[in-house]
Amino acid sequence: MTVPADQLAALVTRIFVAAGVPQQAARTVAEGLVDADLEGLASHGVMLTDMYLDRIRKGSVSTKEAATIVSDREAAVVLDAGHALGQLTGHQAMALAIERARCFGAGIVAVRHAFHFGTARRYALQAAEEDCVGIVACNTRPLMPAPGGAERVTGNNPLAIAVPTAGPIPIVLDMATSEAAMGKIRMAEKAGAPIPASWAVKPDGSPTTDPAEAIAGMLLPTAGPKGFGLAFLIDLMCGLLSGGASGSAVQPLYGDFSVPYDCSHLFIAFDVAHFGDPAAFRAASASAAERIRTGRRASGVLQLFAPGEPEWRKREQAPGRVQLAPAVADMLIRLAREMRVTAAPLADNEQTT
Repeated sequence: MTVPADQLAALVTRIFVAAGVPQQAARTVAEGLVDADLEGLASHGVMLTDMYLDRIRKGSVSTKEAATIVSDREAAVVLDAGHALGQLTGHQAMALAIERARCFGAGIVAVRHAFHFGTARRYALQAAEEDCVGIVACNTRPLMPAPGGAERVTGNNPLAIAVPTAGPIPIVLDMATSEAAMGKIRMAEKAGAPIPASWAVKPDGSPTTDPAEAIAGMLLPTAGPKGFGLAFLIDLMCGLLSGGASGSAVQPLYGDFSVPYDCSHLFIAFDVAHFGDPAAFRAASASAAERIRTGRRASGVLQLFAPGEPEWRKREQAPGRVQLAPAVADMLIRLAREMRVTAAPLADNEQTT
């Protein structure tokens, strides 16, 4: 079903407010989830609402609005998120990184005791919009084996990089270091659909197209040992710089909801003005992206995209409306009833149940 994005965000906001999250904080989280859906990244969208809510109810996610400063050494800051919702502490951390970049050329904020923050691109773009290069990384529980290994040793730790650019189309890389994100596999499981054999293996290391077997097994790194090495170094940077969890100390996101997820985040901003003219930088980056779009195409290829462009075009093609899978719509209606808030705009579409 298709619903207006603003009304969907209002519904998710009401659900979180009913769970004890302050109004503006709940709105920030809801808008982050809906933005992911608008960009075609449903694995990081409102489908996460029930998991977030269950963790709030069981105490592993706090309803506090901000992280606290643990260490402040000018360009380098460490925050303790206190297991607050990641959309809140992520925005706070990147805003602080941008502030320090204005003063010192670079700002680096490491966050411990953090929770899932949605799409990493959101915070990288927050920096790019302020004429900074933004870099965001996060670790997860171990999900991938080392090349040739038969046990999980590192997470599919995401990385996002955004640069300032002229014009409306952003330039941003946002990638998990696995061939596919776990959220996509969970979406396939909910839909009863198979997954490509290159995405994951069973617990014994053998290939699978069954999402349930993949969830019980191991994800595969993108580009083999290169993806594995990148994931491993992201894990170390996030965990060791923040003084927080890394490796097996990060808990399963979908495990015991009473146990904090306890991941670690890293936010970096470079102020372009400390290196040169921001306007010239934006023009040059836009020109480079245009060269990609107008480049020679292989046979049968209709269009070429710069990094981040497909998500932007997805949002442009969905004028303020979100397509929800029936199972996700049903879940939101159920949560609204449990929390005794109105289920609008979904209440009039209960044929999905």
